[in-house]
Amino acid sequence: MAVPHRGSVCVSWFILCYPLLWFASKKKRGEVARRILVTGGTVFVSKYIARYFADLGEQVVVLNRNTKEQLEGVAVIEADRHALGNVLSGQHFDAVIDVTAYNAQDVDDLARALESVTFDTYVMISSSAVYPTTNLQPFVENGRLGLNSKHEVWGQYSEGKVAAERAVLEQIANAYIIRPPYLYGPMNNIYREAFVFDCADAERAFRLPGDGKMRLQFFHVRDLCRFIDVIIAQQPQQHVFNVGNPESVSVREWVELCYRAAGKPLECVAVHNVPQRSFFPFYDYQYELDVRAQRELMPETTPLAEGLRESYAWYSTRRNEVVPKPYMKFIDEELPAAPASVR
Repeated sequence: MAVPHRGSVCVSWFILCYPLLWFASKKKRGEVARRILVTGGTVFVSKYIARYFADLGEQVVVLNRNTKEQLEGVAVIEADRHALGNVLSGQHFDAVIDVTAYNAQDVDDLARALESVTFDTYVMISSSAVYPTTNLQPFVENGRLGLNSKHEVWGQYSEGKVAAERAVLEQIANAYIIRPPYLYGPMNNIYREAFVFDCADAERAFRLPGDGKMRLQFFHVRDLCRFIDVIIAQQPQQHVFNVGNPESVSVREWVELCYRAAGKPLECVAVHNVPQRSFFPFYDYQYELDVRAQRELMPETTPLAEGLRESYAWYSTRRNEVVPKPYMKFIDEELPAAPASVR
């Protein structure tokens, strides 16, 4: 699809022409469509959010620089969030969903533009990385925030998210903050479950970090959208929420579910004394979020097995949308010998 012409501002409308079966139903006849602004809209989380609400029948507007293929069925405001000027001036949105706020400057620049806009609800997608590793687990919403120093890269990311959250609460009225764990689902361009799917399709024995007992907490991106919708509709008194599946799974369990989604049997090979990010898509860091407040508002979440089947179905036809990392190359070159298998 051709990208609309460039300029300081470009608003383009597209007509939805293909169904995506994993999204929610459209609005009922007679219901008034809400106008929703989504920052981003071209990659994984922001893209899925825009698609989800558009498929509900809402009027979705995405804000991005228009350098990537745009979704059909949404309006596009072509602008850099750091140089918005008056491009949003005079508009009204029932909700602003900010997916691309990674530091305080991101928030400052959008908040300045929102001063000339009327909106009912603002929702920021933050991260579980705002919790220091020294906090007691499961992490609770009113726990201490700070640099997550488990590793340098995530530490910088967490520092930015903490600053962004503070800027939101200081500058934006009726703001909600959502802190998810690992997000997954269709449109995920991060090479996580896709890596395991590739291993399964190639019928490779999977290299498992250690004993495979490290636990991971996931949340389907559709459930994230559902919870955003709950917040917009119900306006809860609490304004900061952890979200996630109530049950975590071990690395071994997650890999096995991925292989099952691909319809392949799993054979594992334990790998010890090798930095696991060299051959595995998650850091050696186990954590858990307390999601009781989320469950009070939205008790049901997508079972992980079901969500991974959806992910595999999507990935099977859109492999080119995920950029692989060189895990297999490292395995083949640095871990050629297969020690004792763990079945």
